[in-house]
Amino acid sequence: MAERAMSTAEIADGLAAIPGWQRAGGVIQRVFPTDGWRGSMLVANAIGFICEAADHHAEVLITWPRVTVSLSTHSAGGITAKDFEVASLIERHVGWKPGPGSALAGPATPFVKPN
Repeated sequence: MAERAMSTAEIADGLAAIPGWQRAGGVIQRVFPTDGWRGSMLVANAIGFICEAADHHAEVLITWPRVTVSLSTHSAGGITAKDFEVASLIERHVGWKPGPGSALAGPATPFVKPN
């Protein structure tokens, strides 16, 4: 079954469900501010793993203080449900940190900064 590009209204609804993501032309995009090179590489590698496991690949720009990830479905000529599913996975995994009462401490200094 061919993937269908979403309408403007569908894209707006999808973006409302994943804060921090926005439409940038023909893609959905998120900038992850980081603590520097270490954080940027950790974020980029997490995104790479998710995209490879999903067989749906993002465009990733890695710089010292941030990682920018863009998603679209080339075969559909636009933004599809696949892009939102991968964006949600990225958000869930890159933004994960131990919760209250967890046996895990997490890093002393977060490597992904809040937007």
